Amino acid sequence: MASVQADRSEPSEAAPNAAPATQAQPVAEPPAPIFDPLTRPITDAERAAMTGVSWREGCPVPLDDLRVLELPYHTLDGQVGRGELIVHHDVAADVTRAFGGLFEAGFVITDMQPVRAYGGDDNLSMARDNTSSFNCRPSLGSRAWSEHAYGRAIDINPLRNPYVRGDRVDPPGGREWLDRDSGKPGVIAAHSPAVQAFRDIGWTWGGTWTRSKDYQHFSRSGR
Repeated sequence: MASVQADRSEPSEAAPNAAPATQAQPVAEPPAPIFDPLTRPITDAERAAMTGVSWREGCPVPLDDLRVLELPYHTLDGQVGRGELIVHHDVAADVTRAFGGLFEAGFVITDMQPVRAYGGDDNLSMARDNTSSFNCRPSLGSRAWSEHAYGRAIDINPLRNPYVRGDRVDPPGGREWLDRDSGKPGVIAAHSPAVQAFRDIGWTWGGTWTRSKDYQHFSRSGR
C-alpha cells in the first residue's frame, strides 16, 4: 500500500506581482458643525400668530421693524439645533455676530423659540428655559416698556440664569441654579463666553447690575 507523506514544505514566498495585504483605512473625522445663520422678515403667517399674543396695537415698534434670526446652537445632548429669535432690524447683524461667538465657543442653549410659542407668557417661557428676545411687555414691576418690547434685549437659558432680587428668584425653579460657578452647561457667569460675545457687540449683561441680578439678560441699552 502506498504511504501518504505529510506535507512538510515551507510556505512559499509571495509571487512578485501578488496584491499587497489590505490595510485598515483611517476613520474620517466628522465635519465640524457650521454656523449658518439666516436673517429674514416676518412672514404673514408669523404676523398673524404674533398679533394679540406677543405683539398688539400700541406696541413701541411695528412688525415691519422686526426680523427673524434663524440660528444654529449647541444642544444639551451634544447635537446642533436650530432656533429662531425675533429682534429689531437695527440689532440683527450684531445679535447674529454674538450668537456666532457662542456657537464657536460651544456654549449650550436649551431651547430657542419666539415667545408666541408660549402664548406670549414670559413666565412660562422662562420656566421652560427658552431663549427669546422680542415680547411686547412692560419691564418687571414697571409700566415702562421693557427692552424686549423693542426687540433689543435677549434672555438666554432663563431657568439656568434666573433673575434675582433679594429673596425673589424668577423663574422660581431657578433657585437650584443660583451657583454661578457651577460650570454646568448653559450657565452664565462673569467668565462665560456669553458675556464676552455680547460685550464684543457693546451689549451689557444683567449679571453686572447692583440692585438686582438678571443673569439671563443682555441688552443694548444696559436696561
